[in-house]
Amino acid sequence: MERESMEFDVLIVGGGPAGLSAACRVMQMAQEAEQELTVCVVEKGSEIGAHIMAGTVFEPTALNELFPDWKEKGAPLNTPVTRDDIFLLKNQEGATKIPNAFVPKNMHNHGNYIISLGNLCRWLAEQAEGLGVEVYPGFAAAETIVEDGQVKGIITGDMGVARDGSEKDGFMPGMELRAKYTLFTEGCRGHLGKRLINDFKLDEGKDPQHYGIGIKELWDIDPAKHEPGLVIHTTGWPLNESGSTGGSFLYHLENGQVYVGLISDLSYSNPHMSPFDEFQRLKLHPEIKKHLEGGKRVAYGARAITKGGFNSLPKMSFPGGLLLGCDAGTLNSSKIKGSHTAMKSGLLGAEAVFEALKDGKSGEEITSFEELFKDSWLYKELYAERNFSPGMHKFGNFVGGAIAYFEQNILRSSLPFTFHDTTPDYATLKSADQAKKIAYPKPDNKLTFDKLSSVFISNTNHEEDQPVHLKLSNPDIPIQENLPKYNEPAQRYCPAGVYEVVEADDGSGKKFQINAQNCVHCKTCDIKDPAQNITWVTPEGGGGPNYPNM
Repeated sequence: MERESMEFDVLIVGGGPAGLSAACRVMQMAQEAEQELTVCVVEKGSEIGAHIMAGTVFEPTALNELFPDWKEKGAPLNTPVTRDDIFLLKNQEGATKIPNAFVPKNMHNHGNYIISLGNLCRWLAEQAEGLGVEVYPGFAAAETIVEDGQVKGIITGDMGVARDGSEKDGFMPGMELRAKYTLFTEGCRGHLGKRLINDFKLDEGKDPQHYGIGIKELWDIDPAKHEPGLVIHTTGWPLNESGSTGGSFLYHLENGQVYVGLISDLSYSNPHMSPFDEFQRLKLHPEIKKHLEGGKRVAYGARAITKGGFNSLPKMSFPGGLLLGCDAGTLNSSKIKGSHTAMKSGLLGAEAVFEALKDGKSGEEITSFEELFKDSWLYKELYAERNFSPGMHKFGNFVGGAIAYFEQNILRSSLPFTFHDTTPDYATLKSADQAKKIAYPKPDNKLTFDKLSSVFISNTNHEEDQPVHLKLSNPDIPIQENLPKYNEPAQRYCPAGVYEVVEADDGSGKKFQINAQNCVHCKTCDIKDPAQNITWVTPEGGGGPNYPNM
């Protein structure tokens, strides 16, 4: 197929905090050196920020480095953290507040801000464009261009393809976007990043990456209950009842709103567990309910989170490019924060790429990146917390939390040995007949809701007549293997009702139905399917959720 082609010095795949920080920094350096550079950011969402979702308590460390005058420039950091409360939820009624003296220091948020990460990315895109970066939302990077063992750019997805693969009226083939260097910053479980890790063996000698799923809502609450700057975290119930680890958050931001959410580690073993329904029942706990009662839910979203930490970090350089931010897995789960680390990885990537271009390089591996990374506070921060995620997985929240407290508050450094978790998340499920069944309450449509009404307020939209972007390697596995063994867990781990087991129209028995139009691009299915039979690929650019303030 004949495709149009555009060429750049630097191409960045993904308009999140890592990619936009890299774009801004490389252009700043070019201007300081009075050097002409062409830099392009492509983003699959309909606009910058449309697919961005995080907690978010934001640590401004990297932003201070990128734009020391961010306050004057109007960065949307409007709500400084004023108070941290952490609760152990003992059961569906009881809770104990954990005294600050016993909280691991990384959980303290003095100097941080409660923000919408989507809005910060929108602001970063404005800064990037002001510096001369070309930003193209609505263009999904569908394939990498690899020639002579080097990444040379990407091909954007075709537009106007019917479900059967035929070309509809108005069909537009994707474009070749070529560059001297391509930075991949797609976020957690980026589909091109996943292939690059495999093709270039970037994870050789590393622990498997581990993940959580974060499910989040935005609420307008009773003004009398609103306390801007209040940060609440919980551990324990309800996840401990289902044999899982993770925890919840509730953050009071500006304008009478709160974020509430639950992060469930995807290393859970009970196939009957539904992260979505765990989150719904969390909201019935008195410690959470008292903030939300009388309020109104206005937005919903879900996204997988990279939680493996230092031990799971792949090599981040390869011929022709870099893998940065959550595409690599730079989140610091002991802080429950990944935005500042993603941004810093973007700044380091920009510095390495600029130096390579200045030296006249094009496509050679940027071997200097690893040294820059090792000399940075990002490396030191992730290395110091290398025991956190495997400790939580091996020993659970309580013993794992005690180890974190000992390292952070008593030793003030990491233990002289390293924990490892070498079982991938997809391999942890017990068979359904060996696991405890879980009875979830029906939604009351006041505090708790079903998946379809939730997807509706995520503003998710896909062209109905387009190829299904959730690919099954073997279409027989869901019914023949996953259903009898695990009661097909895709019905429950998906937070958007994409997967259903239904009766076939022809009366031949059960069939596996994929409602791809519901997909919020969380990537959980790509991670947790026990047969590793589901592969998430990009739908048409501009499809998916449209998060307003998440």
